[in-house]
Amino acid sequence: MIEDNLQQRIAEAIRNPKNMGELEAADAVGTVGNSQCGEMLRMWIKFKEENGRKVIDRATFQSFGCETAIAVASLATEMIRGKTAAEALSLSGEALSGDLGPLPPMKIHCSQLVEGALRSALEPSCAPAPSAATLDSSARSTNSNLLDNFTKPAQQPGGIRVVLLDPKQSK
Repeated sequence: MIEDNLQQRIAEAIRNPKNMGELEAADAVGTVGNSQCGEMLRMWIKFKEENGRKVIDRATFQSFGCETAIAVASLATEMIRGKTAAEALSLSGEALSGDLGPLPPMKIHCSQLVEGALRSALEPSCAPAPSAATLDSSARSTNSNLLDNFTKPAQQPGGIRVVLLDPKQSK
């Protein structure tokens, strides 16, 4: 019964996903991949000045992942709007899954994928985890679709840091 209710909430989120696709002139871009399940997610973030604070104006995403990852990313991009980077970073994967409610153990990695993309975008100066990989591509290139960056990195300087999540943490 609980699983059916979760599937119903995921189906509702997938019927009308919010904020899918690239965000032109994004201020931050984060990409993560989970080597255990093969899912990848990229998040774009644009800031604005509001009442003397730098807050998230808009966030979008692209995903090669299951419906749960797409649903969580859709909810999370809505949830972080109007928050500062610090406020957004304080949200756990569980909090980012919002209205979906608690995810079953086999789907927790979906919220961790979204949380990882958010952290990758908002904490670019942090050293990548030991399992991280860096692709030589530009976050703002015209070839910035997620598949292109994994199959044929652009020849431009800069880079998108792809953080491969530790499979041990995804269990």
